[in-house]
Amino acid sequence: MNGMNDTKIEEAIREQLNHTLKETNFSSLGTLYRGKVRDNYINDDKRIIIATDRLSAFDRVITTIPFKGELLNRISSFWFEKTRHIIQNHLIEVPDPNVAVAHQCETIPVEIIVRAFITGTAWRNYLKGIHTSGIELPEGLHKNEKLPAPIITPSTKATSGHDIYLSKEEIIKRKLVSKEIYEQMEEASLKLFEFGQAHCEKNGLIMVDTKYEFGIKEGKLMVIDEIHTQDSSRFWIAETYEEAFNKGEEPEILDKEIFRGWLMETYPNIFPDIKPDQEIPPIAEEIKIELAKRYMRSFNKITGLTFQAIPANVEKRIEENLRKANYL
Repeated sequence: MNGMNDTKIEEAIREQLNHTLKETNFSSLGTLYRGKVRDNYINDDKRIIIATDRLSAFDRVITTIPFKGELLNRISSFWFEKTRHIIQNHLIEVPDPNVAVAHQCETIPVEIIVRAFITGTAWRNYLKGIHTSGIELPEGLHKNEKLPAPIITPSTKATSGHDIYLSKEEIIKRKLVSKEIYEQMEEASLKLFEFGQAHCEKNGLIMVDTKYEFGIKEGKLMVIDEIHTQDSSRFWIAETYEEAFNKGEEPEILDKEIFRGWLMETYPNIFPDIKPDQEIPPIAEEIKIELAKRYMRSFNKITGLTFQAIPANVEKRIEENLRKANYL
């Protein structure tokens, strides 16, 4: 990573391990809704979203990763600005690297997942003969293989928080969203994904898959939550993908999939089927540091900027910036 050598970056990450942002409590901002990763403060027609350093996997918050909240918020804001010509999104302003002020929307309870390769959940289901979201894939596919064309595997959330994959027909039958709006969501998702893939390709990355969430504001469809981040997407290094695939090896990863793999390898009796009330096992510092490095590397490659890993009291900085912007 340009600007800081690897030793300096690792030192900064290690120092920040003791200052990660686990949660916030700014009661005067609005009504708090705490998601897996973001603390949402709802105030009339605005939503103030604070990206913490929490890391979720297998529908559980597992640990915190240094600088993660800032990296995710900044990269999501980058993509929101880049894609306004495709569809409106909820972003209003970014008063702090960890904070996004957004329009308060009526959330649509359906996530649109676009996949260009067979990996992750889709691959695990394929091995079991399960058609993810009712989509029947060709026989004889290999793990991490590029699909003939991107597919959409929509999902909704169970009360436990787990993803439930549904077909388009089931979504409309259950009246989770109207047919007209759902088709707009699909169309926008494919355009966003195509744009994201093309941008990443120029920077030596493959956008493997991603998810989009949508809301309605004054009758208009908007993209909400996050877009094309390392939490909501998979990224592989383009130049080494083909060789790794031909050898049957895993591609070079720049997202949190490496963490899912570490959990399953380190604690095979717990992951991937960890229960909602099961205790989280110890997480090694080294995997946290490695993941922080990968988040930084993908941020740099995608945005063309150089992330400066400067240890700091994140919560104090957020409070100061929210006061400057007259939100506190």
